[in-house]
Amino acid sequence: LLTGAAALLALPPTQRLSTRVVAGPTPDSVVLIGAGDPTLSALPTGKVSVYPGAPRLDAQADAVRAASAMPVKTVLYDVSRYTGDALASGWLPADVPGGFVAPIVPTMLDGGRIDPTEQDGSRLAMPARAVAQGLAQRLGAATDTVNLGTAPAGAAVLGEVTSVPVSELVEQMLRNSDNVLAEVLAREVAVARGGEGSFAGGARAVLDVLTKAGFDVGGVVISDGSGLSTLDQMPARLLAQLLAAAAGPSRGPEQGAQLRVLAAGLPVAGGDGTLDDRFAAGPTVAGRGFVRAKTGTLNGVTSLAGLVSTADGRLLVFALMSNGASPAEARPRLDAMATALHNCGCR
Repeated sequence: LLTGAAALLALPPTQRLSTRVVAGPTPDSVVLIGAGDPTLSALPTGKVSVYPGAPRLDAQADAVRAASAMPVKTVLYDVSRYTGDALASGWLPADVPGGFVAPIVPTMLDGGRIDPTEQDGSRLAMPARAVAQGLAQRLGAATDTVNLGTAPAGAAVLGEVTSVPVSELVEQMLRNSDNVLAEVLAREVAVARGGEGSFAGGARAVLDVLTKAGFDVGGVVISDGSGLSTLDQMPARLLAQLLAAAAGPSRGPEQGAQLRVLAAGLPVAGGDGTLDDRFAAGPTVAGRGFVRAKTGTLNGVTSLAGLVSTADGRLLVFALMSNGASPAEARPRLDAMATALHNCGCR
């Protein structure tokens, strides 16, 4: 939620993240430049991506082929947009193979997924290299020519494909708790503000943007943009403030229409995203369709923060956190609390 709010406040809602290919240092080489888009898909046109509206590597290759004066024999890739470590402090060794996140680099195929159709599937250890190898295959170049490189100054652009707008990326991130999108958006906020595209740069930029917008970030400790790190600390108060700003009356340009996407992107209880299989039994069934909330799950920490429409038509904001209980124990109880808000309205 913090990263989504910062992205909506700091980046133009129509901005798109891109992947460019430019002429390389030799006539038969090209350089793929990662410019922040993790949604570029290896799937052919017509196949459904985990990212709705994702650009396709096939289209990128077609453009490069059409613009190249001779067959491409060498593909280099430039990931200099982001700096520092690709894995954050506090991430667990199982997070990448477990499908929770990928190493954060400025170009990926399908968010670094090994299977581009599997939302929670295992991720690649070297996602940027996989993009360059995929391009090489499509251009008929040997994949063993793929290597890191730097785009020559003023190199001609041979092909560029772009993501859906940032506002839609924020919605996708929230609906599916997509940690890769969160990390990329945090870094893009940093880059847009003249900072470094790193974990530290992204975390600093997110808090700076929220502070400038009038939110109280006291007590917040973040070392990444997704909240996946076990080192992160977050008061429920701030989550509630963000949601109130997103759903309530506008309090000025920086807390107005930009933040509405936060509310629109929340999963619907029993309907979609990370809440599609919850609120499914017992008393919580009454909350289906009336609760919209962002989920959060770490070892020993489970959260649910969002909006609920009450039985008497009021709209309430809530932010619930459970420490020390397993997700299997905590989720039904958090769902029950959100449902209770729907039933009673807390008058």
